[in-house]
Amino acid sequence: MKKVWKFINTRIGLVSTAIFFIWLKTMIAYFLVFHALHCVTVSDYIIMIINPIGFTAIFLTLSLFIKRKKYFYIGLLIFTFLGSLLVYANVLYYREFTDYLTINTLVGGAGMVGKGFAISSIASSIVDIIYWIDIIVFALLIIFKKINVEEEGPTKIRAVQIFSFSVLLFALNFWWADYTEHQLVSRQAQYDDTYVVRYLGLGPWLATNGYYTHLSNKSREVATKTDFTKVEKYIQGDRYLAPNVKMYGIAKNRNVIEIHLESLQQDMIDLSIKGADGKEHVVTPFLNSLYHSDSTYAFSNFFNQVGQGKTSDAENMLETSTFGLSSGSLFSSLGSSQTFQAMPAILNQQAGYSSAVFHGNVGSFYNRNNTYRQMGYQNFFDQSYWDMSGTRGTEWGIKDKLLFNDSVPWLEQLQQPFYAKYLTVSNHTPYTIDKEDMDPNFSTVSSGNYVVDNYFVTAHYLDQSVQEFYNYLKKSGLYDRSIIVLYGDHYGISGSDTKVFAPYVGYDPNNFTDYDNTMMQRVPFMINIPGHTDGYISDEYAGEIDVMPTIEHLLGVDTKNYMQFGQDIFADHRQQFIALRNGGFVTPTITAPSRTNNVYYDTKTEQIITPNAEQEKYIQSIKAKVDQLLAMSDLMNTENLLRFYTPQGFTPIKSGEYNYTETATEARLKDEEDTLKAKSTSLLSEHQGISTINQYQTNAPEANSKDEKELLPPVPSKK
Repeated sequence: MKKVWKFINTRIGLVSTAIFFIWLKTMIAYFLVFHALHCVTVSDYIIMIINPIGFTAIFLTLSLFIKRKKYFYIGLLIFTFLGSLLVYANVLYYREFTDYLTINTLVGGAGMVGKGFAISSIASSIVDIIYWIDIIVFALLIIFKKINVEEEGPTKIRAVQIFSFSVLLFALNFWWADYTEHQLVSRQAQYDDTYVVRYLGLGPWLATNGYYTHLSNKSREVATKTDFTKVEKYIQGDRYLAPNVKMYGIAKNRNVIEIHLESLQQDMIDLSIKGADGKEHVVTPFLNSLYHSDSTYAFSNFFNQVGQGKTSDAENMLETSTFGLSSGSLFSSLGSSQTFQAMPAILNQQAGYSSAVFHGNVGSFYNRNNTYRQMGYQNFFDQSYWDMSGTRGTEWGIKDKLLFNDSVPWLEQLQQPFYAKYLTVSNHTPYTIDKEDMDPNFSTVSSGNYVVDNYFVTAHYLDQSVQEFYNYLKKSGLYDRSIIVLYGDHYGISGSDTKVFAPYVGYDPNNFTDYDNTMMQRVPFMINIPGHTDGYISDEYAGEIDVMPTIEHLLGVDTKNYMQFGQDIFADHRQQFIALRNGGFVTPTITAPSRTNNVYYDTKTEQIITPNAEQEKYIQSIKAKVDQLLAMSDLMNTENLLRFYTPQGFTPIKSGEYNYTETATEARLKDEEDTLKAKSTSLLSEHQGISTINQYQTNAPEANSKDEKELLPPVPSKK
């Protein structure tokens, strides 16, 4: 032990010890958080275990070139801190997104801090101190001179030798990785992120991802119309479907009200839970009634297809029928300059629709204030429009009941028909809600996990919020002249909370499989057309990419000349597969949870299968279709190819014409009323200038109260 301590009290020894602890923390993350990176072979495990060493050593051995002892300590602590931060940041990110940090994620995330992002929603835990304890201990030992290395470090030649050995280790690691997975780095776009992390490590993954992000940005500069032609041929030949003649135009000239059900899983529909009071409670009674209504076309096998952009990815799919990016958020990284031919602009130019977004959070979150301009949204009512005093807000923005209620003075000024989107926020991790907002007649489960328990509470609150809004729509007359689209954007429960959640929604927590997790990616999707009586619940397999052409065809808008990757859900001859953003897929017969694992399930029996020759051929054909679909969407978005194409009858958007400030919006809407006069079609004009706000009834106590918040018990970190 004395020899070990003596070695640590040298510069080389201290650097070696720091490398060891970063390696150890990385192993803890690999095995306990990243699921051993889905290693299969002994070779996989060996290369995974050694991959942090070379890359970490390259950076930490740089401190050996620092002569003065004081600056050596500082330099080594900084390098060790950055190495630990890389590991821990990925741990936090993986817990929420089951993926690894990318350059786009970091850039987009940095842009969201202080702009509506709730830091408390990050899934941290007290045991996470393990990722920092070594730095704290080393710092204290150095401060109290329990560690006191030699004044003069190794000679420059010795330092070069050690640094060179580190480079050699990484080079051998790189060679082995490339030998195991041929052209791993040069063909990184074809690999799941897990492959690169497994074979090279977190640092090289971030570095190579940064390189490809740079190439992607460069590709936008050199892209040509020939690139667009490839995408156009693919869409026209493989994706576009003519509408179902029986459904085409059945909602023509109706208002479109889109309600974004934040983090709501399909599992909540028709779900009853046994509350802590021992009684059965229905979580979403109003949404259930819509789901089973004769005026609703509902879908039981509708999947979210989001990637790292989560909510913004869902929005992008519904507005443009293209996928989000393979890494990061398209809104955050490309939205300010992207050429869109999006829903608000198409409906405005083809059918005279006005447009608006109502959102509880700040406009800069996910770069919405710029992206919406590029999309042609005429109005964006963000957090700056709402009274956030007292208990009216959550960490993610104004509460849902208040959002719907407070939107009325603006909604009633929109010229009809309008396309209005509501982005709710209350049912968002960490699922905190004020006690005063809880339904006294609803009792949640007692799982011992606050995230799971509170998820049912906030989902119930969201359900009540939508019901109150529906009541207003009926009283005001908007209901009968509208089509209401309700959809969940992505899963609500993930990571270690999933197994606690599982038994409440019909899964076996002791035998929870990747198939079960894939089925949890289903979200509600309902198209409610008041007055219709032929609604039904469809078991058709569909995804968020399919919504845009479906709604357009219901409105009687021809989509043939638009570049949309989705397929009308009501159309005949649909391709029967759902492409997941991770490269996996779901079909009516076979499910592949991801592209990496090569594990397949029978969709009907839910059991793992060993594909026979016929099934293997089918799997390979679906894989090829999924790869091509994602690749074509990525090509169009990353290279901004729509700038080379303007459909007949479409006028490119001039984003500079849109101003979302309250003063400008108020003046614009008033000018429209004054200009149109008797021809105005707004609800306010229909009521001779008398507001319909009194027709809105809400039981939200904050509507008339500004008391200080009394929150539910704070949500402990995920474990």
